[in-house]
Amino acid sequence: MATHTFPFSTLINKQTSVFPALEDADVILERRDAENLVLMRSERFEAMVKGLGLAARSLAIVAKANRSLAEEVFAEELPWLTWLPANARPECVTELLNHLLAGASTGLLLPFARALREWQSTAEIYSDPELARRLSGPFDTTDSVEVPQPGGTDE
Repeated sequence: MATHTFPFSTLINKQTSVFPALEDADVILERRDAENLVLMRSERFEAMVKGLGLAARSLAIVAKANRSLAEEVFAEELPWLTWLPANARPECVTELLNHLLAGASTGLLLPFARALREWQSTAEIYSDPELARRLSGPFDTTDSVEVPQPGGTDE
C-alpha cells in the first residue's frame, strides 16, 4: 500500500490537500514533538485488521499442531532468531505467537511490536560475542558516581 506524507500543519491549514490523498493511499502526518499519526480509510483499516487476525489465528493453529514448522516460519521471516541461544528460541517464538494472537483478537498490536523489538535487540546482543560478554559479566564501575539518597546527610 502506498503512503503519502504530510506535515501535521498541512492537515490543520490545508485539509483539501490531505484528504484526497486517502483515495489511493494511507497518509502519514509528521509531527515535530510527538509520534506521527496515520490516517486511513476505515475500509482499508478493517480489511487490515481482519487479514491480520486470520493470519495470526492460522499461524497459532500451525504452531499448536507442528511447533517446529511454526519455528521454521518465524526463522524465515525473522532471520535474527538464529542469533538467540537455542534454549531461548522456543520462549521467543511462544511469546511472539501469544502476543500476535492476542493482538489479532483485540486489535491491540503494540504489545506484539514491543516484544518483537525487545527480542530482536536481545538477539543482536548475542550476535556480538564481545557485547554479550560485557553485558553478562560484572560491570565496570570505575566511572560510577555515588548518588546521595533523599533525606540523607552529607558529611
